[in-house]
Amino acid sequence: MAAVLLFWGCQGPTAAPMPAKRDKKPEAKRERPAPVKPKFDVAPPGSLSRPKANEPAKGFVDLSELDESIRVDTRYATADNFTGAPLPGYFPGAAWLTSDAANALVKVQADLEAEGLGLLVFDAYRPLRATKAMVRWAETTGKTKLLDDGYIARASNHNRGNTVDLTLVDRKTGKELDMGTAWDTFSTESHYAAAKGEAMANRKRLRVAMVKRGFEPYGKEWWHFSFVSEPLPPPRDEPYATTVDRAETAEE
Repeated sequence: MAAVLLFWGCQGPTAAPMPAKRDKKPEAKRERPAPVKPKFDVAPPGSLSRPKANEPAKGFVDLSELDESIRVDTRYATADNFTGAPLPGYFPGAAWLTSDAANALVKVQADLEAEGLGLLVFDAYRPLRATKAMVRWAETTGKTKLLDDGYIARASNHNRGNTVDLTLVDRKTGKELDMGTAWDTFSTESHYAAAKGEAMANRKRLRVAMVKRGFEPYGKEWWHFSFVSEPLPPPRDEPYATTVDRAETAEE
């Protein structure tokens, strides 16, 4: 104890003790909390379980398998569409068409290659349950005028698998060409003849290429084309995946 007191005395009566220098310890890594085990082994009723993609229904082919150069962005399988939610029956990246319509579209893609252009598909075959969901959305949101004006169909050729919504892209950059409006813009601006300048020229490019291979355009939507065939294929409700919205199925 005497040795300790002598040490402090040498520092002077007012001197404060010098703190010992400590090496800064590295900050401990925060470990992530262990995942919480869900209450359900499968998705509860009324929710979307993880779907498993189906093989194309009989008479249909998947565009992505037929021609990988045709880009597919299935918007109705996501919330990135006019309803703000995925529609029942869809699966991301899948786009089915009847074999005749699909083979004709492959020819369109080949024709466009000389111009450095390609196709970007937003929608192809549409299960009936998805069409019914669109109609319910329009009715519950008070937007039935879209039904009356022909922008949302109560019975669509998409259900037959011979109809496709698409646009043109630059093959090198992947950028969409200017069409004047975005896909699924429900207004008179989307009418084929409503555009001017570059947008009108691009709409014409798309229409000429599609008509050449047997597709029929729809005047109110520059992106919408149906393959002409006899007899017309029947409407169908084959889902793109094995699991669907259970609440939606119950309503059907």
